[in-house]
Amino acid sequence: MTYEELFLQIKQKKSYLCVGLDTDIRAIPPHLLEEEDPIFAFNKAIIDATADYCVAYKPNIAFYEAQGPQGWESLRKTVAYIPKTHFTIADAKRGDIGNTSGLYARTFFESAFDFDSVTVAPYMGSDSVTPFLAYPGKWVILLALTSNPGGDDFQRLLVEGKPLYEHVLTTSQQWAGSDRMMYVVGATQADALAHIRTLVPDHFLLVPGVGAQGGGAVERLVDQFRQQRAVLPAHHAGANGRGENVRHRLLDMGQRI
Repeated sequence: MTYEELFLQIKQKKSYLCVGLDTDIRAIPPHLLEEEDPIFAFNKAIIDATADYCVAYKPNIAFYEAQGPQGWESLRKTVAYIPKTHFTIADAKRGDIGNTSGLYARTFFESAFDFDSVTVAPYMGSDSVTPFLAYPGKWVILLALTSNPGGDDFQRLLVEGKPLYEHVLTTSQQWAGSDRMMYVVGATQADALAHIRTLVPDHFLLVPGVGAQGGGAVERLVDQFRQQRAVLPAHHAGANGRGENVRHRLLDMGQRI
């Protein structure tokens, strides 16, 4: 999906919202456990209930890997079921030496799936990221400033007078432009959004954690998001509840943002 296509979806739907498909088989409604593929059945219900109100879906790959071969099959069916109008994110947080990253890229962009993007860890530098950019039309979503408390162990360390995450933002712009690169900025980092926008003024931001990782103070985010071009996972859907309940929560989140 191109930058222009994604932005058109945002304008048409008046929505920045992304739904996280973090589907834990131990937490889905019991009645779905009778289905042949409970994980896919749950995801299908969520997609059916939310597709009109969001612009993107983000399966967290660990929830599918943990189920072995059946989990990968559930993921494959889920990605195939997501409407082509929606941006898809493989939340895999990969990053390794060049040939290994190339195989990760093949996994998510070519061999088994057809994701639009994949989240990537930048710690190993450019040669761990650029193999994902070898696929025309595919995106890298680079971890920049995350929500987890341990992120401060490294991300805010001063290097040559600036936090390390700022170096990630500025250096990585040499690898790809705003038409191929997004950045992860956790919802609990809302106070840093304005400054981050001065460093990456044209890039989409993926902002996970609203309602799930302690970033649930939506009102605190409203002013920032009104001025930002951001894809916002409003709710991770891998929790107890039926699709209709998630649809109502997503509608409420969309109206507030």
